[in-house]
Amino acid sequence: MDRKKLVLLLGALIIAIGTAIAARSMFAGGAAPDAEAAVPTGPRVLVAKRALTAGTIITADALGFQPWPKELVQDAYFIDGEADMNKLLGTVVRYPITAGEPVTQGSLVAPGDRGFLAAALGPGMRAVTVPVSAQSGVAGFVFPGDRVDVVLTQQVEGDCDNCTLRTAETVLRNLRVLATDQTTEKTTDENGKTVVEQFSTVTLEVTPKIAEKIAVAQTIGTISLVLRSIADSQSELEKAVAAGDIQIPAGATPEQEEKMLKAAMARPLDKGTTFVTGGDVSRFQRSTVPPKTMPQTQSAPAPAPARASGGGGGGAAPVYTGPSVRVTRGQATTETPVSAKASSTGVVGSTAGGVRRAGQTVPAAGMTVVN
Repeated sequence: MDRKKLVLLLGALIIAIGTAIAARSMFAGGAAPDAEAAVPTGPRVLVAKRALTAGTIITADALGFQPWPKELVQDAYFIDGEADMNKLLGTVVRYPITAGEPVTQGSLVAPGDRGFLAAALGPGMRAVTVPVSAQSGVAGFVFPGDRVDVVLTQQVEGDCDNCTLRTAETVLRNLRVLATDQTTEKTTDENGKTVVEQFSTVTLEVTPKIAEKIAVAQTIGTISLVLRSIADSQSELEKAVAAGDIQIPAGATPEQEEKMLKAAMARPLDKGTTFVTGGDVSRFQRSTVPPKTMPQTQSAPAPAPARASGGGGGGAAPVYTGPSVRVTRGQATTETPVSAKASSTGVVGSTAGGVRRAGQTVPAAGMTVVN
């Protein structure tokens, strides 16, 4: 290779290297700088950690403080350091709040405020109050927010003596307790422990149809409350899913599925009730409804007509009218009715041929007895 070709080759190599370096520098310099999220430097305001629907009772995990731009802070916001978070626990959401949205003072209703109970009700639900005693109210261990079943105890009277049917039936299940007497929150002592108090009424969250059933149940018998376990809601949900009562769309997101399942766990139930009768508890009690006898005003069915007397005339047979004595002498037959007084004393009938008393099977000679 001559000197001239070697110089050209080296020059081309230098130019290629320089072009590559220049191109690399040009692309590196044109890249966009890393975007940095703008962190608000204003005060911390109270926001919703998740979507809160109307009627949601505020708990510690529902709200939290978050920095907010100072120029966007409103007077109705709860500011960290100024608002007491403990006082907000137990309040009820009046209007729907989306996740991350600041909570305003007008969007929460505190217990005792006007409209608190109406705000605590879910959409389409009603509030109904039932009277209870220490025995029927679980001795005061029912608190707002708990869930209970309703048991109806009654007696079905029959027309006979000692034939009363005693029954107890679970007519409603999974009802949410809204208030006890006029208290909508738990009472705690100075150590933070829940105080158990006696109460005479309990307010429950029900559907309009269940409210009608409770109104009728109070006139039938005695209503008792049965406290439910927290774990029972999950078992009820599994039963509803297995029975096909809950239909989840195929394209539903996990958030939508969770919302639908929570709504199903919270709904009251008036189906699949159970019952117990006195015969299930004691062998000396009835287990079925006592039979009803015929009313006194209803006439008894006519008995079968008696056989014709004598040698069998062609006329209609006489209608049976009560106990009587039929006496046959030769071809002639006479029938004499017996009074109720005589029957009660044991005398069934008497004729010239003899007397028959109750229990005797052979009449006197020449006499036929008809009962």
